[in-house]
Formats: sequence, structure tokens, C-alpha cells
Amino acid sequence: MRAEENIVWAVSPSAPRAFAYGERHFDATDPGEYDVNRAEYFFKLAAAEDPTLPYVYHELARIDFLRGYFRSALAKIDFQISMHGDNTPNSYYIRGLIEGYMGNYTASIADYRHFLQFDSTDWAAMNDYAWVLLKAHRAQEAVDVTKKGLALFPYNPWLLNTNATALYEIGDIKHAYLQAQLAVSMSNTLTESSWLHAYPGNDPQVAVQGIETFQKAAADNMHTIRLAFASSTVQ
Repeated sequence: MRAEENIVWAVSPSAPRAFAYGERHFDATDPGEYDVNRAEYFFKLAAAEDPTLPYVYHELARIDFLRGYFRSALAKIDFQISMHGDNTPNSYYIRGLIEGYMGNYTASIADYRHFLQFDSTDWAAMNDYAWVLLKAHRAQEAVDVTKKGLALFPYNPWLLNTNATALYEIGDIKHAYLQAQLAVSMSNTLTESSWLHAYPGNDPQVAVQGIETFQKAAADNMHTIRLAFASSTVQ
């Protein structure tokens, strides 16, 4: 497949073809196809051929983000948005994620809110939005966001876990404990496919590790809330 890509590109280079090859190696669920370095190579070729191609700088920003190069990722996603704006709304999601990891919670909240105007049922965006709200000490708003998400996806383990944390932060320990228990239960039903769907662009080979990490985080969260619940019932 890779030799064929190289030959076809050499014979007939084009920005859309390079972008398609980049996507093949970036969002692949097949470990044999996934190759972030090769994806970046083709995205850069696409950008060189046509820097205005929708989502090409978006994808380059995602790769920088995955590598932890937040400033570079932010510069690329800013460039993407400056060219395409609301025509590529997912770019606001990515910028919100980058800003959140950089600790710029005010900007991140604004970008998540803007993105959700285009897709109000994206559970991952709602969950990440709630995470940033928690970071900004706006727990009640995080409760409201995750509650809305759970009305659509009642057994989503990520939303359940974040909702439990938000309820705990506002002092609703009883309901936080119930949600934390359900989050742990549902985290144990996760498959590699569902994890990869939640984290597109991540290496399929780390899916099992990713599931285990989330399951531990949910269990640790439940343990913390359980201790607080036990203490509140004794008093």
C-alpha cells in the first residue's frame, strides 16, 4: 500500500490525494495502517500544494497536539480558523482542547461553546467542555452540561465520570457516588473500537492501555467520592 501511494503520488501529485493518504494513516483503526509520521508527511505535502485546503492545518494541529507541542498546535489551528472560520467548525473543538491543556480556560470555554452551536449532540465535546469548566471552578455549569449529555447518552462512561466529579464539587455527594458507581460499571464495558471512536487519531496499539487508564481513573474517582459519602452518612 505504501509503495503504491509513493508511486501514485510521484505520477500524479495533488493536494486532495495527499490529504486522503494522510487521513488513511492518521485516523486508521488498523494498527498496520496507522503511522502518524507518514500522515504528517502527506498533510505537509497537501499544505504545500494547496494551503487553503479545508482541514489540512486542522490535521497538522491535531498531530502537534498529540505530540504535546501545544504552542505549535495552537498556531496551526489559529491559521486554520483564520482561513476557514465557521466553515470548519471542528477546528473550534480542537482549539478548545489545545487551550484547555495550555491552561487558558476562558478561551477554551468560549471555543467549546462556539463549536457546540454547530453540533449540540457531540458527547465528547460536551464532556471536554465540562472538564474545562471544572478546571475553571465552574462546577455547577459542568453539572448542567454533563446532565444534558447524559439525557442523550445515559450510559456514556466519560460523561458519567465527569458528571460524578461535578456533582461532588458542588457538594451533592449522594448523587455523585451513584454516578461514579455507574461510571465504573460502564467503563468495564468499553471495547477497543469504542475507545478509538472516542479518541480518533490515537495509535490503535495503545487502545487497551487507554481503556485501562480510564477504568483506573473512574475507579479512583469513585473511591474518593465513596469516602466522602461514607463520612457524610456518619455525621
